Order: sequence, then C-alpha cells, then structure tokens
Amino acid sequence: MVLGLNDLIGYSEDDEVKIQLIKDVFRNFPQIEMLKCNGLDPDFYISEAKPSLLSEPQVKYCPRCNRVYSVSENVCLDCLVRLRTSDEIDIMDIESDFHFVFKGKNTFDNFDCLLSSENMLKINEFNFTINDFSEVLHDIKSQAFKNFDWLVKSNEIDFDGLDILDKILIFTKSFVNVEYKSSGGQLGYFEKNTIFVDDRQTMSLQITTLIHELSHFLIQEILIGIICRILDCSANSFLEFLTAFILSYSSFTQLIDEYSAHNVEGRFTIFGFQDYSSYKQIEKSLDGQMTFDEIEITKSIGNTFAIHIKDILESLIDNDLRKDIKDQFMEDRLDEPNYSALAMENCQRLNDEGFMKAIWLILNDGFEFAVSNTDKILF
Repeated sequence: MVLGLNDLIGYSEDDEVKIQLIKDVFRNFPQIEMLKCNGLDPDFYISEAKPSLLSEPQVKYCPRCNRVYSVSENVCLDCLVRLRTSDEIDIMDIESDFHFVFKGKNTFDNFDCLLSSENMLKINEFNFTINDFSEVLHDIKSQAFKNFDWLVKSNEIDFDGLDILDKILIFTKSFVNVEYKSSGGQLGYFEKNTIFVDDRQTMSLQITTLIHELSHFLIQEILIGIICRILDCSANSFLEFLTAFILSYSSFTQLIDEYSAHNVEGRFTIFGFQDYSSYKQIEKSLDGQMTFDEIEITKSIGNTFAIHIKDILESLIDNDLRKDIKDQFMEDRLDEPNYSALAMENCQRLNDEGFMKAIWLILNDGFEFAVSNTDKILF
C-alpha cells in the first residue's frame, strides 16, 4: 500500500453529531457565524443533590494498607494513621494498577524482535478491518467495566453518594493509575500508565484534565490492540513504549493525539470553556511543514479517534453524569464562556475505509522510523 496524507481527503465526511451539537449551542449567537462549526445550547440545569445510600458502617479500614478493622478500633498501629469507615473512603487514596490484556501467540521481548523485517511486512500489508477495530474497542470497554466493578465492590464504595469529581476519578482509575502533583504549570499529563493531575484546580478543571489525559491513554491503548491483532502478539512494556514513541515522534502524530484528546474533553464538558493551547503550540511549531489541507485532514483523523474514544467513555459516563459535569462547570466558573476556541473545531470524520488507511499510515510510518531510531524509544 502506498498512501500519503492528502490521499485521505477523499474519505472525509461530515461529522453530523458534532455539527448538530455545536449548532444547537450557538443558535442564539449569530455574531459567530463565521466559525466553521457554530452553535451552543446555553440551557444549563441545576441537579439535585443525591443522598447517600450507605447504611451504618460495620467495619473500618486503614487508608494506607487497606486492612479491615473492627468498628471499635481507631488507628492502624502499623501505618500510624487514623482508621476510616467505609463511608469515609477517599477516592484519591485508592490505588489502581490495571494493565489491559491483549493476548496473541507471539511475545516480542525486545525491540529487535518487535521491529523485525517480518513484522514490518505485516504492518505494511495491514490485514486489519473495521470489524477487527470494533473488537479491539469492545475488549478495552469490557476490561474497563470489570476493573470499575472490582474497584467499587472491593472498596465498598457507594457510587451514587459520590460527588461528580469522585465519580469521574473512579472511572479514570478503572483504566489508569492517578497521582497528584502540586508544582509546575501543567494542569496534568499522562505518562507510563499514570495520569498526573494538579488537585489545586477547581473540581471542574480536574474533571477536564482527567478526561483529556485519559483520552491520551486510550488512543495509545487502541493502537496497541491493533498492533497485537496484526502481529498476533501479546501486549507488553516494549509494545507500550513503541506505541508511545509512534504518537510522539512526529508533528503529524502529535497533532492527532492532542486534537483527539481536546475533542473528547469538549464532548464531555462545556463549549466555551475549552483550551486548545497545547494543540496550538504543536501547530505553531510546524513552521510550514504541513499545508492547511494536511492539517485539516489530520484534525479529521483526530476527530474520528475521538468519536470512538467517546463511545468507550460513554459506557461509563452517561447523560446524567454529563449533566452533572456541566453543572459543576457552571458552579466553578470564574469567567464568562469564550466561544472563540470553536474556530479550532473540525467537523469532519473519516469513513471506515479512510480511517483504516489513516491507521495504516500512522503505524507504517511509525514502525519505519522506529527501526532506525530505537535509541530514541524511551524505556
């Protein structure tokens, strides 16, 4: 297969869901009709507080070692911390170390084996279909549900009694570990199966950060699942680091990754409070390396990934929770919404055939570059 980025333009089609959403939002704002996608529904609602369903606690637990104690005990002498009852569980304290499993006949335990000429040929031939892609998404979604169920049950969590930030946090921990930082200017970042988030932010910005960074994890995990199917191999740390490298080595893949994360974030939060600064920074650094049309089709690829990532997340974050997120934004907001960021929106998606070709382009070019740059793959 010989394919260039401009060849994908013919496979682009309208993202009708996104177009309608933005039109609904901005129906009453004719002054911004010059934007590519316009509209926002300013109809915000205030949700009623949900009462806790927990019964009286029968046990206490240690927030450090998770050992269970009688309700009459007060401290864990091993960890020297106060015991908590089940209704005092702090979701921030819960640790998760899940690894999504993709199994195959082969195990490539070094980069020489993984980047062999035989595997390069398989990537180039790309024996992979949209049905295979759907199965990869199903596998990720299924494992996330099992992780979520285990976290809630093993920690005796009353999910309905949690606030919206803790609900999104426990969902996020069904995929990755979450740690907290209190320095630096970044709101958060994703690295090595962990999301780092600054908990000095408002609740709504922490929610935004978690969803954005979780999207980075999911696009990486999707590509890992695709590679495992093509090479009939099991996922391991070598494949994880190779995929992270593919998503970061070029402006093309960086734009896809960042644009996709911003779009997922936008679909679960509120138009008018979006910040495309990280995407703009990458685009600004291009310095003429890509044409306008190439940037737009790259956005379309990122938007198409976002649609599928959104499908995974909507299995956990339903309409009621999306409404709760909206309410939290309106409660936390310090400024009026700024709709100028919608000028960044691309309302095109690739059809199935075009999307498979785009994934081929990402993986084929990435493998080829990795072969001669294994020293740059962080391990």
